[in-house]
Amino acid sequence: MEGGGGTEAFPDLGSHCQHSDCHQLDFLPFKCDGCHKVYCLEHRSYKSHECPKSEHKSRRVIVCEICSVSIEVTGRKEEEDAKTIFERHEKSGDCDPNKKKKKPVCPVRRCRETLTFSNTSTCKTCQLKVCLKHRFPADHDCHKAANPAAETVPRKERWNERFLAAMTSRNGKDCAMNGGRTTSPPSTPSIKVS
Repeated sequence: MEGGGGTEAFPDLGSHCQHSDCHQLDFLPFKCDGCHKVYCLEHRSYKSHECPKSEHKSRRVIVCEICSVSIEVTGRKEEEDAKTIFERHEKSGDCDPNKKKKKPVCPVRRCRETLTFSNTSTCKTCQLKVCLKHRFPADHDCHKAANPAAETVPRKERWNERFLAAMTSRNGKDCAMNGGRTTSPPSTPSIKVS
């Protein structure tokens, strides 16, 4: 049984791990796309078998300090360093310091939190974009007073008023209880005291 793997009954089944310290028979082997050798589950990663060609599919991104543009350096030769890539980027004409975007910051006083996709909250009342620490209206001095008269009445009282208005609009109509007939509420018996 040279080179392959398997058992006497199934010589083509599986392969031996080609790691120098392992040689385990693996029935579901992995073939490295860098060095094209066969490995077991434990040695399948580039790092675990110290693959000499592990950089061929790696992705690196460097950011230009002048214009904040991300430059992908995937598949480039190892000897080409960041300095030469930046020089080529500057000479290309794409590097414009006026295009540099300032990252948005939380508008709450004394807050320097940079707003990103994952830590930005939009206030439902004033539509202000703030960080998660200031997402509640009380935390970011919410300017929700679109109607000043409505602000003087506490919210609970406004809700009560709407509820009472809805109840009076029903005019005693309760379809489920009395089949659509309107009846007056039961009167309280009068008691004479002598």
